[in-house]
Amino acid sequence: MTDNTQEMPMAQIAPIGIFDSGIGGLSVLRHIHQDLPLEDLLYFADSAYAPYGDRSEAEISARSLAVTGFLLQQGTKALVVACNTATTAAIKAIRSAYPALPVIGIEPGLKPAAAQSRSKIVGVLATKATLQSARLLALQQQIGAASGVHFELQACVGLVDQIEKGELRSPQTALLLRRYIAPLIAQGADTLVLGCTHYPFVRPLIEEIVAELASGPVTIIDTGAAVSRQLVKVLGENNLLHTAARAGKVSAFTTGSQSVLSATFASLLQLHSPVSAVAAIAQPAGIS
Repeated sequence: MTDNTQEMPMAQIAPIGIFDSGIGGLSVLRHIHQDLPLEDLLYFADSAYAPYGDRSEAEISARSLAVTGFLLQQGTKALVVACNTATTAAIKAIRSAYPALPVIGIEPGLKPAAAQSRSKIVGVLATKATLQSARLLALQQQIGAASGVHFELQACVGLVDQIEKGELRSPQTALLLRRYIAPLIAQGADTLVLGCTHYPFVRPLIEEIVAELASGPVTIIDTGAAVSRQLVKVLGENNLLHTAARAGKVSAFTTGSQSVLSATFASLLQLHSPVSAVAAIAQPAGIS
């Protein structure tokens, strides 16, 4: 392949920044890497502060702004907030602080879930912070009123921790999932929304538990692919798509364990990407 990057505007050559509280955002990165194979991707796992779902909205917003500032220092041309909790708590503050930066967030797929539900009962699996956010509650009320769908909200306390530890099929993870899914199925939910980017990594286990508990088919909604499609659209509208005939590079930063994130890239994505440890990042001056 010929690399003609020198003929391209610098803004197009710049990398895309993606961040999450930990490894969950890799489920979104997977879609982005498939849809935009020419783009360089920078992934930031704020693992020292995971899970965001156990923190206050003010803490989540402060961390999200700090991570965004760090990724901008690395030359990021667009930002993907690959964390449902950070999107609900901080995306407004990020867009306000950096109005020229294209920012794509992720939210639980309530709209597609409502469209697919036959029983008109949808279960939403998410962190406590996401489910308590004004953004999600407003979305729930709006879609519920328009569609007649009832949303059963289920906080999955402890599930992100299990996934961060790599326990994707352990008895403890299965116990947690069964505890959270069983009441939703019992209440008639025929559609489940994975409202956290960590959860797609335990989707096979979720499907097994649902098959045991449900008497009929249950649809599972994961919005990672939709985020990637929106990113492609926004980059195109802003003339920021990388067009050089070369393979994009994926690299990562973490406030947690370098070796753990490297191993996770290899095991979950089959990527051997360089990972740099970040000891501390500060909120950029002038941002509140």
